[in-house]
Amino acid sequence: MKLVVAVIHDRDQKRTSDALLRAGFKFTKIASTGGFLREGNVTLLVGAEPDEVDPLLGIFKECSRTREQYVNVLPPEATPVGSFMANPVKVQVGGAIAFILDVERFERF
Repeated sequence: MKLVVAVIHDRDQKRTSDALLRAGFKFTKIASTGGFLREGNVTLLVGAEPDEVDPLLGIFKECSRTREQYVNVLPPEATPVGSFMANPVKVQVGGAIAFILDVERFERF
């Protein structure tokens, strides 16, 4: 048994959840927040047999797209208002990050 922990962008969560349900996967969805942009993410916990991992990762790849977005990045120190003019920076957002972990034991009650 494997535990797949996948972090996906909030915009992709509906499409990904629907595809997982159609494929017969059961999962737990946890709201999370990214550290860099502080935007909404969803962390999915999916139990899968070893032969189901590749199809599962295919669903994440198909449903979770990266996209470019412009953001204003402020400096880490607090500067007085008006002394810093933020320039938009192009960053990549979205996509999915998946961690595949071995499960030593699994019980369902």
